[in-house]
Amino acid sequence: MPSFEQLSELLDPATTVLLTVECQQGVVGPDSALPELAAEARSSGALGRVARLVAAAHDTGVQVIHAIAERRPDGRGANRNARLFRAAERLPVQQLSGTTAVRLAPPIEVADEDFVVRRLHGLSPIQGTDVDALLRNLGCRTLIVTGVSANVAIPNAVFDAVNRGYTVVVPRDAIAGVPSDYTPAMIRNTLALVATVATTDEVLACLRGRVRRV
Repeated sequence: MPSFEQLSELLDPATTVLLTVECQQGVVGPDSALPELAAEARSSGALGRVARLVAAAHDTGVQVIHAIAERRPDGRGANRNARLFRAAERLPVQQLSGTTAVRLAPPIEVADEDFVVRRLHGLSPIQGTDVDALLRNLGCRTLIVTGVSANVAIPNAVFDAVNRGYTVVVPRDAIAGVPSDYTPAMIRNTLALVATVATTDEVLACLRGRVRRV
């Protein structure tokens, strides 16, 4: 666990960006295509903690980027080269562009200054999207990664960010996956090797203890 001083040094609001991953109604909402994942995100408190982090980011001047996974109604451009993609095509709720399913799920609130980045293909919120270019243009050095799922998109985001030279902070109680015991195992055995792992409260304390430099 990092000390408050170590974590605070990483979380300078001027160079920190908060990324929410697939926190959309069709994934973590009450009418989710993945009800087991949605239930875990809510019952564990992860979704509520993401909302708290987003609210604190708005208050402290930390830029927020929301990464959304969606597909066109005709499916053009979507991957079909893995079992996961083929299974997604058969789900009763589809993450179709322009529908309620691809809107941010409550209690997360989207501010005018937030970026919402949508992807039509792949597994990663960073690879093949506008996120990396936005991070560089924003002067990001530290990326806070939150959301779902610890099974696929979260590790993809963490690895891609680290490979691109960003320092990554993962609030371990603001991500979720299935089954429930998988997330702590993923954090302990994989993410902790490449990212700084903290709690939501620790991240909040650091953000609120810093004043953004202008």
